[in-house]
Amino acid sequence: MRLLRLLPACFLLLGACDDAAVDPCAGDPCAVVTGSTCGATDGLCHCGGETGPVCGEGNVCGGDACVTPLPDPVCDPAATPWTAGTPVFREVTAEWGLSGIEGTRLNVTDIDGDGWADLFVRRNSANVDALETGEGARRAWLLRNQAGDGFTDVTIASGILVPRTDLGAGLGRPVSGAAFGDVDNDGDLDAFLALDTSDRTITLDEKSELYLNDGAGVFTLAPPSAVRSPDFISVPAGQSFVDYDLDGNLDLWATENSFITSRLVVLQDRLYRGDGAAGFVDATDAAGLTTEDWESLADLDAGRAHSRAWGALARDLNGDGLPELLAPSYGRAPNHLWQGVRAADGTVTFENRSVESGYAFDGDETWQDNQFAQCFCQGNPDAEGCADVPAPAIVCSVDNWSHDQDRHPFRLGGNSGQTSAGDVDGDGDLDLFTGEIRHWWAGSGADGSELLVNDGTATFTRPGDAALGLEADHLGEAAWDEGHMTNTLFDFDNDGRLDVYVGASDYPGNRGLLYHQDASGELAFTEVATGDFFEHNRSHGVVVADFDRDGDLDIIVGHSRSRCDAGAPNDCYETAQIRAFENVSPPRNWLQVRLEGGAGTNRAAIGAQVTVTTPDGRTQVAEVDGGHGHYGSQSDLTLHFGLGTACEAEVRVRWPNAELTTETATLPAGTRVQWTQGATPEPAD
Repeated sequence: MRLLRLLPACFLLLGACDDAAVDPCAGDPCAVVTGSTCGATDGLCHCGGETGPVCGEGNVCGGDACVTPLPDPVCDPAATPWTAGTPVFREVTAEWGLSGIEGTRLNVTDIDGDGWADLFVRRNSANVDALETGEGARRAWLLRNQAGDGFTDVTIASGILVPRTDLGAGLGRPVSGAAFGDVDNDGDLDAFLALDTSDRTITLDEKSELYLNDGAGVFTLAPPSAVRSPDFISVPAGQSFVDYDLDGNLDLWATENSFITSRLVVLQDRLYRGDGAAGFVDATDAAGLTTEDWESLADLDAGRAHSRAWGALARDLNGDGLPELLAPSYGRAPNHLWQGVRAADGTVTFENRSVESGYAFDGDETWQDNQFAQCFCQGNPDAEGCADVPAPAIVCSVDNWSHDQDRHPFRLGGNSGQTSAGDVDGDGDLDLFTGEIRHWWAGSGADGSELLVNDGTATFTRPGDAALGLEADHLGEAAWDEGHMTNTLFDFDNDGRLDVYVGASDYPGNRGLLYHQDASGELAFTEVATGDFFEHNRSHGVVVADFDRDGDLDIIVGHSRSRCDAGAPNDCYETAQIRAFENVSPPRNWLQVRLEGGAGTNRAAIGAQVTVTTPDGRTQVAEVDGGHGHYGSQSDLTLHFGLGTACEAEVRVRWPNAELTTETATLPAGTRVQWTQGATPEPAD
C-alpha cells in the first residue's frame, strides 16, 4: 500500500540542491489528507500528530487512526414508496436451504462475526434432541448464513447442544429459551440456553447453561455459575442480556413462569450480575427485584407478587441510560415493569412501577360480560354485583369463576406473550407492543394485543386498536380466539416508520397479520392484504433481519401445530416448518449500523441507543437487543433504519457505560457501517 508523503524537489533535480536543509512540509502537502499532520523529519502524512500512524493510499485519518472512508450515498431521493397492491415478500424457504427446519422459537445471531445474520431455531418442547441418532425428533438447529447463499446446519459442528451430563450417544441437550451476548468481552457472541427443569423425566439432569464462543462459531460449556439455577426448579419464560449497572459487563435478566404440583407454584424472576469473564452471581435481592408469593390479593393487584412471566425485555424506556426490566405475564396476571435507578455512588437498583407505568394491565376491570361470570350470577343472583348481569350465551356446564378473586385487577389483565420495543411514533423514545391471548368468552376486561405509547418517562397510554387500525379480523365469528403470542416492529418498506407484524397462532382462524404505518402524520395503521405479503396460518415465532444484505428487512416465521382442526379456517400445516420470505418491496433509502463497545462498555454494545435524524426532521431511536420475547427471541445486533427519500442522516450513539458516552456522525444512505466506540465509523465488511 502506497504511503502518503511529499517528495522533496531536490530528488527531482538530481544534484541541484545544496547542503541547506529542505523543509519536507513546505506548501502544506498534507492539507488534502483530512486530519493529518506532515512529519517534519520524514515528510509523511501522520494521523493525530507527527508520531501517529501513516495511512496507506485509500485510507484517511479518523482521529489518531487510519480508517477507510465512507462511500458516497447510494440514494434515490425520488424513490417510489410502497403502495397497497404491490408485493412485499416472496417465499425463499427452499432457496435459502431451510427445508426441514421446524420450530416456533427463533433468534437472530452472528456466530462467526462475519456480519451475516445467522439463525437459531427451536421447537416449543424442551426434550432431549435426537441430534445424531436419526431416531426421534430434532429439537434445535443452529444455522450459519453462507454470505447470502442460503443457510447451512452447523448444530453438531458448533457444539452448542453438547450436554454437561451423559445423555447417551448422539443425543443433544434440551433447550427452552436462548439469548446471545458477549459475556467475556472477547469479541464474539456467547450463548445462554435456558431450560425448564420442572420435569426431570424430560430434561434428566440438564440445567440452563452458558456456552462460550471461540470466535469461529464453536461453543464450549462455561464453568458452572448461578445462571444454571442449580438450587431451585426453573421454568424460564424469557432471557435478556443487559448491562444493568453499566460496568461494561453483561448481566442476565431471566424471567420465570410457573409449574403445578398439588397447586400452582409461581416463581421469582431473577437478575444475574456478570463479571465480564463468564461468571455470574444472583443479584435479584440486592437490586430490589424481590417479589412475593401468591398469597395476598393486595400484593397481586399491585404487581408486588411474582409475575408468572411469559417473556422478557430489557430497554431504557425513560432516556436516563439505565434499563427498565419487563416481564409480560400469563394467566391474566399483572405485567411487571421495573425502573432502573442509580444512586450517587453509582449503585443501580430497581423500583416497581408495574401498575403506575400503565404496563401491568389496560385498566378495564369489566367482569360482567365474562361468560363464566354470567353463569355464576345465573345460579347466584343475590351475589354481590350480580343483579344486573345478563344471561350467558353458553351452556353453563363448567364452574370456571371464582367470584371472590376473579373480579380483582390481578385476574382482569391479559395473557401477555411477547412485548417488543420500538420508536413507533417517531418522538425519540421507545414504545411497546404487547401480544396477548384473548378469548371472546372472557369479555371486554381481558386485555388484547395493543400498542403502548411512551410519554418519555416510561409511562404509557393505550390509544386502542380501533383508533389505530390494529384490530384483528375474527372472520365474522361470534366465538373467536386470538393467539397473539409473538410479534415484531420493523420498517418493511424503508419509509422511516415502524410497521407491525403479529404472529397469531394456536387457535382456528389465526394467521400472521401485517400492519403498515400510514404516512398521514397521525399515528395510524392499515392492515396489509395477505396477497401483498403472505398467507401463513398459525404464525408463531418471528424474526426480521437483512439476511441477504440488500438493504431491506426479510422475515422468517415459525408455525405451531397446537389445537389443529381440519374443519376450521387457517388450520395447521402438515409440519412445523419455518418459512423465509425475501423483501421485494420497491427500493427506498436505508442505513445499517453495527456497533462495537470500547473500554468500559460491553463489547457487543447491547443496550446502546442509536438516534437517527434525517434532514426532514424525522427521528428514529433503536436499541441493540440482548434478547427478548416469548421463551427467547432476539433481533439482529446490526440496527436497520429506513430513510425514505433522505440521502444522509445524523446518527448519535449513546454507549451503555458509566459515563453514557455519546458520539455523533453524519452517515450516507445505502451504507452498512461498522462503528467502534471512540473511532470513526467505517464501511462494514
